[in-house]
Amino acid sequence: MEILSYGEEGLRLVFGKEVSLAVHERVRKVYLSLKALSLPGIIDIIPSFTTCLVVFDGTRTTFGTLAGLLREREEEMAAGWKAPALHEVPVSYGREYGPDMDFVCAYSGLTEEEVVECHTSVVYTVFAVGFLPGFPYLGPLDKKLFVPRLDAPRVKVPEGSVGIAQLQTGVYPFESPGGWRIIGKTRLKLFDAGKPPYSLFVMGDQVRFVSV
Repeated sequence: MEILSYGEEGLRLVFGKEVSLAVHERVRKVYLSLKALSLPGIIDIIPSFTTCLVVFDGTRTTFGTLAGLLREREEEMAAGWKAPALHEVPVSYGREYGPDMDFVCAYSGLTEEEVVECHTSVVYTVFAVGFLPGFPYLGPLDKKLFVPRLDAPRVKVPEGSVGIAQLQTGVYPFESPGGWRIIGKTRLKLFDAGKPPYSLFVMGDQVRFVSV
């Protein structure tokens, strides 16, 4: 675990340079540990694919103090945590639900049935939740389904759209702009601003897509 300063009141924990399940698991354990420890002066903890950003109150603690505490507790934070939750997401693939399915088939050389089989045969990990509230970045995607993002993002992607881009897949929690290749749609509600914990998925959860 590399500890770096991040601005005047930030501390950045780096666990690797490449996105992988092993690196993700280290990020997840440290993130959960930091939340549970409730160290004094911490304002926010923001996990990402390979890092964890800790924002602190400079009037209550310092970079050096926090870095020292984290080093002392590094082994403790690497200890086991309960298994992540597993979610099943029903998806209608292709046709009007997947406007980019034909492109994905042409680019990959797979039939639509093979695309669906590849997409549903993997249990994905939620590496991060962003760029929209509740949007899960899921991976790793089968390399056979590697496709580039759209050259120009769509102005409107319907709520529940299931997309793929490069080696990730995700679900749009509500209508928004977006540049991923849409291959299907789910009716599952991913985000509810009026019902805690708001987002259906949290970092570390596992997701299996089911064709319906």
